[in-house]
Amino acid sequence: MALDAQTGTTIRGNGRVPGLAYGVARWVQRAELVSPGTTRDGAAADGTATATAATATAAAAAPDAEQVERERQRFVDAAGTVSARLDARATAATGVSAEVLAANAVLARDRGWAKAVGKGLKKGLGVEEATLAATETFVEMFTRVGGRQAERITDLRDICARVIAELRGLPEPGIPAFDQPGVLFADDLAPADTAGLDAAMVLGIVCEFGGPTSHTVIIARDLGIPCVVGASGLTAIEDGTPVLVDGGSGTIQSEPDAQAASAAAASDRELRDKAAAWTGPAVLADGHPVDLLANVKDGEGAEDAARGPAGGIGLFRTEMAFLSRPSEPSVEEQAELYARVLGAFPGAKVVTRTLDAGSDKPLAFTGMPDEENPALGVRGIRVDLLDRGLVDRQLDAIAEAGRRVGAAQESPWVMAPMIATVDEARDFGERCRERGLTPGIMVEVPAVAVAVDRFLPHVDFLSIGTNDLTQYVMAADRMSSGLAALNDPWQPAVLRLIHRVVETAAASAAGGTGRIVPVGVCGEASADPHLAMVLLGLGVSSLSVAPAALPFVGAALAEVTLEQCREFATLALDADTADTARAAVLAVVRD
Repeated sequence: MALDAQTGTTIRGNGRVPGLAYGVARWVQRAELVSPGTTRDGAAADGTATATAATATAAAAAPDAEQVERERQRFVDAAGTVSARLDARATAATGVSAEVLAANAVLARDRGWAKAVGKGLKKGLGVEEATLAATETFVEMFTRVGGRQAERITDLRDICARVIAELRGLPEPGIPAFDQPGVLFADDLAPADTAGLDAAMVLGIVCEFGGPTSHTVIIARDLGIPCVVGASGLTAIEDGTPVLVDGGSGTIQSEPDAQAASAAAASDRELRDKAAAWTGPAVLADGHPVDLLANVKDGEGAEDAARGPAGGIGLFRTEMAFLSRPSEPSVEEQAELYARVLGAFPGAKVVTRTLDAGSDKPLAFTGMPDEENPALGVRGIRVDLLDRGLVDRQLDAIAEAGRRVGAAQESPWVMAPMIATVDEARDFGERCRERGLTPGIMVEVPAVAVAVDRFLPHVDFLSIGTNDLTQYVMAADRMSSGLAALNDPWQPAVLRLIHRVVETAAASAAGGTGRIVPVGVCGEASADPHLAMVLLGLGVSSLSVAPAALPFVGAALAEVTLEQCREFATLALDADTADTARAAVLAVVRD
């Protein structure tokens, strides 16, 4: 439902979790941190002049060793307390929240951070200043590395703020107490902020910063809370201001017409109630079946998905079994894991992706080099350049898992990420067929989308990874909050490439080959119910989403026909921008 009246201003961000939220803005409170580089007496650590000459003289004096040790122990105790709290929250949490909280608890105990704090203390910094300076050193390092390491900057600064609050004897910074349902506003949110969110009180989440795959987005989607990130200028809206947030279009309206906003939010709640009641199977309003699948990373996730409405698995991220390992898992260990995933859906489609390591997901045992631009470096199938046996042993394990499970999994579907050349596709296809596997490739490098007709003879299916495809088509790092508007899967250029891939595959089958190569989508684009409609209208044969998004997508698709989806696709393809494409489709759907 569109608003009939607006009385305030509108800020535009990047909608990441669809839905409407109407309530008062509640800003996350952050501790005021001292500037790094000041001494116990307030002077600059490098000896530059301050308010008084006496202070500068004090800064030049070497700190007492006993005092340094005392302050160092204060830091260790404070960091230990923060780490213990994060561990306790991780134990109480589940899923993604538990994982990221546990990782942050480890980060709070990091020896490198403690060592850097010690160095600052020896230079004459106070413990709070040394803590902040050490944090900023790691922030600069993570910024240079980029990718997911850059996304951990929010985590680092959040842990720093909690440690400094502990040093000061203050309450932990973070989420304000909600005395009534409202919309959470923040510069950015750390896992410790989002882990304990009450979806009944937090109606929506809006962040000034944050990328499309940030923890905030992932957890918001898991909780079904409308979410917008990258909302530049958000600080213009004060705490307590009534706002209407559209997690689909990415708009935040301050002081909207109360009656219209309430009606719009009520209509949205009705849709979400339908999602809560939806149990599958996925079918359009005209009876057209939809292959709606789940994205998983391990056996537990696959078994959970099997208990829900998922029709199978469209993306099994195998690299998660490797990332925390100092050495490569054996073929037997891998086969056991893969068999558990395949066994969760013994009679349905399960698509396994080979190692998508590198870039933001380095493997400790491969000797992956540090690269200036890791997103364009050795990742995905390119691990062959370091150790061809890695993928071969993984394929052996997948084949063995298929034999153990049997039934529909006797020839498991396997796809390779980051394929860029026909030679790579041919080679991967041959390696799979030698083992009785069904080969496929991901379409995420534009070279494949542009020349897909040359790749089709060598594979049995295609899966479009919209996350990477979008960042490569738009030349915009998908971890950059500043470029999030470019990194939008509604970009017409991205949709046109997807359409080209689907049309080429269909033409190949109709052109006398008699060989149908299905084209699915497994990126975040599928989790947007309205974009899912567009993708079906473009001719995509399957959609794979996070399990939490399945009911929202399934319920939304049940309201439209295939012909309507085709009309939505035409509207999106005819747009010049992502915003106009989204707006054109939403206007028709909501009417």
